[in-house]
Formats: sequence, structure tokens, C-alpha cells
Amino acid sequence: MPLFKRKKSRQEKIAVSAVTDPNVIDQDTETKTSTTQDKKSEDVLSPLADMPITEHLIELRRHLIKICVAVLIIFLGLVGYSRELYNLLSDPLVAQLPANSTMIATDITSNFMAPIRLTVFVAAFLAMPYILYQIWSFVAPGLYKKEKKIAIPVLLSSIFLFYAGVAFSYFIVLKGVLKFFIMFAPQNVLPMTDIDSYLSFALKLFMVFGLTFEIPVVTLLLILAGIVSIQSLEEKRRYIIVGCFAVAAVVTPPDGVSMLMLAFPMWLLFELGLFLAKILIKEETSPNLTSAIKK
Repeated sequence: MPLFKRKKSRQEKIAVSAVTDPNVIDQDTETKTSTTQDKKSEDVLSPLADMPITEHLIELRRHLIKICVAVLIIFLGLVGYSRELYNLLSDPLVAQLPANSTMIATDITSNFMAPIRLTVFVAAFLAMPYILYQIWSFVAPGLYKKEKKIAIPVLLSSIFLFYAGVAFSYFIVLKGVLKFFIMFAPQNVLPMTDIDSYLSFALKLFMVFGLTFEIPVVTLLLILAGIVSIQSLEEKRRYIIVGCFAVAAVVTPPDGVSMLMLAFPMWLLFELGLFLAKILIKEETSPNLTSAIKK
């Protein structure tokens, strides 16, 4: 009889216990498969984890250069039509001005710089799909397959919603706001708007509505990321509605028309994002329930 007994290894213990309990083998195989899956998921991000910060910055610089080149190419193609673009932007204001009133330029360089600024904005506006594609190509290697499936529809919907917000502000909101301001002008005052100030006013309005129309995407991402829940948003709906009106009062011009035209779409877009989140969560939970029932 030996003085010291040799300790049994884990495999020997599993082999002995498998005779009495066959579920042990199943548990062991499940643990092995889970560890292999974890290793595979870690191997997906291993090249990114080993990449130093300088290579990340070089990759980011490469995408930024592509974005700048794309915007520059579109700008060079549109710069010859800069005056026509400004005339198109100023049509809603000119249509509301009195018969003897025109737009003016209070600065010597305004006649040149205002159309050029507008052309740069239009070039970036038209290049927005390519800009978001470059951002996506920089971020995509660090995402899993499930995250990529969600990110692609979110990316496409964000582009569509931004364009829809700018179009809504130009065709609907801008005319109503200009009509409101000119209607309340005193009788002894002839409204003549500076072209530079009007451009800043219009671009601010476009950006506000373009970003506001991204509310469904933001709401959906917050819910899917687990930062907020659908139940908590439903319980705080009244506060969110009040917040929509408060934000609209701050970011829009000081009139009730633009505030209402921004607050109501913000509320409806929030409800749309909440509705889409409910649908996606139901689609994700239903396969899990069916698989649990089969087991």
C-alpha cells in the first residue's frame, strides 16, 4: 500500500461519475462548446485589440481624408452654381417680402462668402451617405455580427431621417416662420434681410430639424443598449413631452410657429422609436421562448 495516494485528475473523475450520472458528460461538453465559442468571439476582436493606438489614428486619418476629398469634389462641381443655390434658398423669403423690399448685403464680402458657405453646406449634405459609410467602415471591424445586423438598418434610417428633417424644414417650416416674422413687422419698417444673417438662420433651422428627426434612432439605440427600458420611457412620457416643448423653445427662433412645428414632430418621432423598439424586442424574445419550450 503506497504511503501517498495519487490525486485523480478531472478527466478521471468525469469518467467515473459518467457511469453513475450521464448528465456530467453533457455538462462537460456544454462547457467545452461555450469556451470554444468564447474563444472564437475573442479571436474576432484580437487583431483590433493588438493594434496600437497609432495605427488606429492612421486608419482614422485615412477615412477623414476620403471624406474631405469627397466633399471637395462635390464642392468643386457645385461652386459654379453657387448663386443659383442661394437664389433657391432665398426664394421662400423673397416670396414673403413686400413689393419694394429686397435682400441686402451689409458687408463687402457677403456677396461672395454667403453663396460659398451655402455651397460647402450643400456639398457636405450631398456627401452625407459617403461620410456615414466611411464612419461605418472605421467602426465595423470592432463589431460582432449581431451588432452589424442592427447597425446597417440604423445607418440607412439615420440618413433617410436626416434628409427628411431638412426637407421638412425647407418646404414647410421655413415658409411659415418667415411669414410669421414679416407679418408682425411695423408699418413704418420695410423688412430688408441681410443675406449673411438669413443664411445663418436657414442653416441653423436645417440642422436643428435634421438632427431632431434622428430621435427614433437614438431612442431605439438607447433601449437596445440597455441604458433605458421601454417601461421607464412609458412611465416618463409626460415629462418627455414637456421636454420636447422646452427644447423646441430654446433651439428654434423666438416664435410660436417654429416651436410647435418642432415640438410635435419630436413627440411623434419619440413615439415612433418606442414603437419600433417594442417590435424588435418582441422579435428577439419570441425565438428564445420557442427554443426554451422545445428544450
